[in-house]
Parts: sequence; structure tokens; C-alpha cells
Amino acid sequence: PRVMHLRRAHKVDMRAIRGVDAVVVSHLHFDHLDLPSLERLGRELPLVVPRGAGALVRKRGFRAVTEIEVHEQLAIGSLTIRATPATHSDERMPLGAKADPLGYVLEGTRSVYFAGDTELFDGMSALAPVDVALLPIWGWGKKVGRGHMDPENAVEAARRLQASIVVPIHWGTYFPVQEGLRGGPADVDAPVDDFVTRMKAELPDADVRVLQPGAATPL
Repeated sequence: PRVMHLRRAHKVDMRAIRGVDAVVVSHLHFDHLDLPSLERLGRELPLVVPRGAGALVRKRGFRAVTEIEVHEQLAIGSLTIRATPATHSDERMPLGAKADPLGYVLEGTRSVYFAGDTELFDGMSALAPVDVALLPIWGWGKKVGRGHMDPENAVEAARRLQASIVVPIHWGTYFPVQEGLRGGPADVDAPVDDFVTRMKAELPDADVRVLQPGAATPL
């Protein structure tokens, strides 16, 4: 229900993550690498983490850990997982481990780009085309902050990636505790509303799919 100063806006239905084959971790921040959450999936589950993060998760008993860095790739089942750049903070505060943040392209019969947390970066167009782009569109609070994209930048990312299907992520899940002492703030969905409006105006041929936590969509 809470990660440091952030509160969760929606409960997670654990049935939604049954049968997970592997987890890819983009970076070390607590809202992306929460060790108690990973433990609920089992310590035998394959984890793919940025190089330098392996010791952190192995200390908690995870056994199937693979460290990877930009431009490296590995296979899990019939999928090829390729690490891509991300422009974001590398620290696990306070005084924690450091590892360069990553995005990932997962390639099988379709290609899926998971951006993690990142700003726009020069090499993003080189990842195109992708079938599906999971794009962060906000941070956690009233301001986006460095290392994140806002709805306008996320639309530009979708353009550079030539994505057929776009799923906005990193919005509406957490909020700072001071912004909603009696529940989530009223504007928790504002970033995704802005993003959908911009996508319809600028990239009307893209299939934008807004998912609530735990929801699924066919590819």
C-alpha cells in the first residue's frame, strides 16, 4: 500500500500476475524495484536487472538473476530480451546501490518496448519500429521532475518509435502522501487524459490502450 512517501492509489489483484515467467527490472528506485513485491512472486523466478543490481537482489535470496547492460541481449523461452538506454537517475537512495537504468525491447512474434523511466533520448528512433510501446507519461506528484516524460514528450516518443499500440504507464498508481491524506488526489488521472487527447490529435492511427492496474490487453 505504500512505498516510502508514496501511497498506492489502487489495490493490486494478485491473480493478474499468476503464471509470470520472468521479471525485467528497469532501475533501482523503490517504485520499480520493491523487494517484498518480488518475494511474493517467488525467489526462483528469473529476474533480469541492470548490471550492478545483482548483489542487491541476491542478498534477498533470489537465485535466477541475470545482470545486463545496454545493447546486451538474452533469451528467455522464445523471447529475446534486449537492453536499451534510459536517461534517469542511477541511485537507490539513500546511500544504496547504483546501476545504469535500462529500457527493454522484448522480441518474439511481436516486439514490445518497455521504457522503464526515461526522458527522451537521441537514440530512441533507432529502436523503431515496435509493435507495442509501454511509455511512462508522468511522475508521482504535481510536477514531472527530471528523468521522466510528460504527455507531450511521451507522444513524441511514440512518434519516434513508430509504435502501432501504445500503453501509457507510470501514472495514477502512486501519489505523495501529503496530496491525498483521505484518498487519492482528484487529478490522479489527469496525465492520461492529456496523453490520450494529444495522441488522438497528433498520432490518430496509433492504437492507444489505457489499462488500469491488473488489467490485460490482447496483442
